Formats: sequence, C-alpha cells, structure tokens
Amino acid sequence: MSDFNRGYARSIPADRADMSVDAGLRSFMLGVYNKVALGLLLSAGLAWLTSYYEPVRSLLYVITADGRIGFTGLGMALRFAPLVMMLVAMFAMRNPTARSAGALYWAIVASIGAGLGLWLLIYNVQSVFSTFLITAIAFGGLSLFGYTTKRDLTGFGSFLLIGLIGLVVASLAQMFLHLPGLSFIISIVGVLIFAGLIAYDTQNLKMSYYHMGGDQQSMAVATNYGALNLYLNFINLFQFLLSIFGSRR
Repeated sequence: MSDFNRGYARSIPADRADMSVDAGLRSFMLGVYNKVALGLLLSAGLAWLTSYYEPVRSLLYVITADGRIGFTGLGMALRFAPLVMMLVAMFAMRNPTARSAGALYWAIVASIGAGLGLWLLIYNVQSVFSTFLITAIAFGGLSLFGYTTKRDLTGFGSFLLIGLIGLVVASLAQMFLHLPGLSFIISIVGVLIFAGLIAYDTQNLKMSYYHMGGDQQSMAVATNYGALNLYLNFINLFQFLLSIFGSRR
C-alpha cells in the first residue's frame, strides 16, 4: 500500500541532495512532516474511538464471549477502504490538484485510523504505546538518514519495491494457508522493507523539491503525496513491530 505515487524525480543525482541548507527545502519538508504528524494524531483518536466507545465499536467488530474478534460488514468494508481508494485514485486522479490530493490523504488517514482500533482490542495499551514510541524514534532516524545521505538510494528503492510486492503476495497467501511460522517471517521482512522505504521516500521527496523548481502547485500536491507515503510507511512499520513485540490481551 505504501507504493503510491513514488518515483517523482529519480532522474536527479543524489549529490544534488547534498546542497547547502535551503530554507525553501526545509519549509517543504516541514510541511510534509507536519501533515504526517497530524495524520498520526487523527489516527490515534479514531483508533481509540473505534475500540473503546462501544456504540461505534459494535458497528465494526463482533466480540464473542471467548474473546474472539470478528468484523461486521461495515468493519470489513473499512478494512479494505484505503486500498480501494488508492487504486481508484491511481486511475482517476491523473492531474491531481492540491485540494484533491489533500482530500485523498485525509480520507485514507481517517479510514486507516478507524481500522487501527483492532490493534487496541488485540494488544494491551502499554504495549501499543511503547511500540508506537519505538516506531517514532526509528522513523525519525531513518528519515534523517534519507535526508542527509549523499548516497543515491534509487537502486535500493527499486529492490525494496520488488520486496514489497513479494511481501504482499506472501501476506495474501498466509491469509488462506495459515502456515506456522510464516507470519513471523513476514513481520521481520516487513520491518526491514518499510524501514528502508522511509529513508528512500525521504530522499525522493528531497529530490522532488529541486525538480519542481519552486512550482507552488506542484509542491502542494507533492506535500500531500509525500506525507501519504511516509504515513503509510510509519503505520506499516508500527504494525509489523507490534506483531513481533506486542503483548496480547
């Protein structure tokens, strides 16, 4: 899911990213990070609402007497809504505006955030909170690396995208086969892939800024798409780390 609208300006060599401090670039990247942070705050609020507020929770989940969690029809629709929206947008939004890209970002963030309530039902709150902090620290370090490195990560990014496709295929297969041990392997690989994508997408955003040459409309669109990529990377990294280290209720 995080492979949405990538490859904005890979033709620019990595040494361009090592330019002296640029106020415009810092403003652009700050806009991206602020949008990611607000998206995470909205997601946390919606996750709490859908897991702890019973009238809303009952619309999405069915909890049996023995603690098993199932989905209602609405809950199942919400689960796949982000993927559907991204697939539709890939075909319908050929020439996105800042407004349409922003609407897409917040719609996806809201649907994912509401769906994250499931994790609060499965794992204890302390485990979720500590894993979120670990993810935030890792995200900051990896994004800083992608921002400051002189190395061109384009080839590395291509390798990661191939791995992402394999990860999706393996995850779909596990949904039906339930092979012992495969879920753990998928989680480990997922952590590695999305950790790499955070650095790659950060550098790609930096290259995009120079490529756009001050075009405000293009930068407004890139801010939303860049925030979407980094948000999805964060959420996926968080979920894989939680599946490895989280303590279930």
